[in-house]
Amino acid sequence: MTLVAVSLPGLAALGALLFTWMQVGQASKELRIAEHGQITSRFNAAVGNLGSQSLDIRLGGIYALQRIMQDSARDHPTVVSVLAAFAQQHAGSSTESLKEPIGGTYDHAPKPDVRAAIATLARRDPHRDAGTVIDLSNTDLRGLRFPGKASIALPGVGLYQTDLRWAFLDGADLQKADLHSANLDAAYLEGANLRRARLAGASLSATTLKRANLRGADVTCGGVAVDPETGEVFERTDCVNLEHASLDGADLRGAKMSDTNLSNATLKGADLRGADLTRSNLTNADFRGARLAGVKLEGAKRTGALGLPEQG
Repeated sequence: MTLVAVSLPGLAALGALLFTWMQVGQASKELRIAEHGQITSRFNAAVGNLGSQSLDIRLGGIYALQRIMQDSARDHPTVVSVLAAFAQQHAGSSTESLKEPIGGTYDHAPKPDVRAAIATLARRDPHRDAGTVIDLSNTDLRGLRFPGKASIALPGVGLYQTDLRWAFLDGADLQKADLHSANLDAAYLEGANLRRARLAGASLSATTLKRANLRGADVTCGGVAVDPETGEVFERTDCVNLEHASLDGADLRGAKMSDTNLSNATLKGADLRGADLTRSNLTNADFRGARLAGVKLEGAKRTGALGLPEQG
């Protein structure tokens, strides 16, 4: 009896503690449910604003989604998909813009709401994407630039056949990006990370790629011509054009660049060790007129390339 009497206060305290713990757990659960409900309401309102005829309301919807993306890791991938779809739909088609000569791109810029959506995507935390791929393919993004100096993080972005002439993407993280058949003429990509990016068939005439990381990138031809009778490939087509491009100090180690046109390009101090620079077409793999002071070519494949020494 004495033992029971002594134990009663402790048991009562334990019971009270257990009851309090259950109350706290229930309150936390209800709080999470309420927060999820609030985020859902905010999300629905923001998406609704994207369809408004008013630019100000559309911008408000984009910035509301940006805040949701920051507040909720669970909703981050969904917001990324919504913003990418919005930008792709409202940017205009590259099929039409690529019909215009490069002179028509000097003063062109994407619409303000498109710029805001892409800027939000470019400054998100990519570690929270949960495998979501940003697809901006076949869009007119001529003259795209980002305000301020915040980092641009678009690894793995889909930019297939996108018009990026005169775009300003200095220092952008575009590693593993799909830029197949994109037009990047006169674009600025100084210091950009294009490691293992897919640039097959792209046009990069007069593009600035100083100190860019193109290690292991695919800069080969975008297509082939096949003999209809034998089925054999007799020519590579849509080969990359880097004529007059600036590649000073660029890292091109292990890059696939067979049949790439680099005539009159600047490659001072560029690292081309282990790169494939061979020529199979009659007019490609051309380095004639290129500035090659300090370029590193050890281990590079250069059979048939015009304007390059066979050794040394």
